[in-house]
Amino acid sequence: MQIIATLAYVGSLVCWIMTLIKMFQNDKILLGILGIICPLWSFIWGWMNKDKAAHPKLMLIWTICAIIGAVTANSFQ
Repeated sequence: MQIIATLAYVGSLVCWIMTLIKMFQNDKILLGILGIICPLWSFIWGWMNKDKAAHPKLMLIWTICAIIGAVTANSFQ
């Protein structure tokens, strides 16, 4: 289970970085910096702008990775 959790977290990290790149390309720099400080904002922004930024599949993958990571992380306790 630890391997699955690690893969899910790495997938989430990659999706977060790709969303940050889209944030800097499509919006102001201040929103991108806020996305670096608060990944939850990047997640919310990604879903709000999934059509504008042309990455709905990326957001779906990020959501699935986050859910899998949360479920598998609870199995370690």
